[in-house]
Amino acid sequence: MKKQRGFTLIELMIVVAIVAILAGVAWPSYQEHVRTTRRADAQGALMGLAQAMERHFTEKGSYSGAADANDVPTIFPAQAPIDGGTKFYNLRITDADATSYTLQAQPIAGSAQASDGILELNSAGQKAWDSGNDGIGTGDMCWKKTCN
Repeated sequence: MKKQRGFTLIELMIVVAIVAILAGVAWPSYQEHVRTTRRADAQGALMGLAQAMERHFTEKGSYSGAADANDVPTIFPAQAPIDGGTKFYNLRITDADATSYTLQAQPIAGSAQASDGILELNSAGQKAWDSGNDGIGTGDMCWKKTCN
């Protein structure tokens, strides 16, 4: 009699179960990594916008006039990532006068970053991240997961 080779149905089901368990653990971790990477890109874009604000101040003697009536920067790209296709953050100059400014990276509604919270940077170099998406408070005064 000829011996057949191959996998039994039980062996295949065990492999499928193991793959499903691994995917269930790995997928959320991967999604968090992607969200963190997009946030880091927005932080870099805010730093670039701050440099553009300093150039604007050097040329004009004031920070005001660097945005249009809707707080959209006219001296720097208005969305992040600056390079690439899909945009996840709107860059805004939320406050600018002769001597100071406040910049924000606001997650675009409906994007994968929508629940990530607003990033903020001001002319004094203070950074804030509304990590709880509940408004920037004293516990949000950094760009890390936990602020000291």
